[in-house]
Amino acid sequence: MKKILIVAAATGLMSLAACNNAATNNTAEVAANLEEAADNMEMLADNASNEVVEDSLENAADNLEAAADNVAG
Repeated sequence: MKKILIVAAATGLMSLAACNNAATNNTAEVAANLEEAADNMEMLADNASNEVVEDSLENAADNLEAAADNVAG
């Protein structure tokens, strides 16, 4: 019974380690996507004809950049 418990615990730890590695890879992709979205928002802000819309898009871009920084760690 102890051997089965040890094998089950080891299997659980290995699967948890595999999940952590996958999350790290996804985190980099999410951060890159957020940065790209921020760049797109800034481009839209530059092309806006209304100053209120421009400010709103710039704020959204700043928020996306902050989120990317938080995700990247």
